[in-house]
This record gives sequence, structure tokens and C-alpha cells, in this order.
Amino acid sequence: MTLRITIPENPSEADRDAIIAPLRAYNIAHAGDPRIRPVAILLTDEHGTHIGGLWGKCVYDWLFVELLAVPEEYRGGSYGKTLMSEAEGIARANGCTGVWLDTYEFQARGFYEKLGFEVFGMLEDHPIGQKRFFLHKRL
Repeated sequence: MTLRITIPENPSEADRDAIIAPLRAYNIAHAGDPRIRPVAILLTDEHGTHIGGLWGKCVYDWLFVELLAVPEEYRGGSYGKTLMSEAEGIARANGCTGVWLDTYEFQARGFYEKLGFEVFGMLEDHPIGQKRFFLHKRL
């Protein structure tokens, strides 16, 4: 059988599923069930509107924090610290070894380091002229 390469102009979830299916099967065969658990911790205003928060997932004994957003007018009010503390609690409750994330040079590296995170990797020129940092914290 011969395979061919196709590049969809507007990739779909079905395209993603087709790619991830063999990868997921391979990973499970070699590392067991990843026990994927989505995590959402929302910041909600007095009107009940969700205005930010934390999004991530527990996978293979680590919590990956994909997104953390506190609107500018609420920064400095310990909301970010509280969101991260809640995330660590969820990670512990799910038997995670630690928490990892990435941040850009112009974002919050110092904030995460104050919470005990350490840099384990860096990508230069992403975006050009800036750096992207990868941090982790063992629980």
C-alpha cells in the first residue's frame, strides 16, 4: 500500500483525531493509560460572567497548565497565585508528580518562579527577538 501526503486548507477535529489515534495507541502500549483529566478553574465576576482562569490537563502523572489568564484590571490581587494553588491541589488529588507550563519572555516567568517553578527549557526567537520558557514544579 502506498500512502500520500495531503494538507487540508482548514484542518478539522476529524483530521486531528486521525493523527492522534495511532499516537495514542502507541503511547498506551508503551506507557499505559495516560488518565487524561481536563482541568478548568474559572474567575467569575459579580454578574456570574467568566472572565479568565486556568485551563490545563492531568496527563501521565503531571498537570500541564495550558492557559492562565487574569484580566489586567485584576492583576496584583493574588488571583493568579490562587488559581495556581488550586491547580496544585487538583494535581495532588490526581496523584500527579508535578506541574509544568510554558510562558513567553514578555509574560510571567518571574511570577511562576516566585511560586517555586524552575526553568527546564527555553526556545529562542519565539516570537522573533523573544524567548519562550518551559517551567516545572515537583509536588
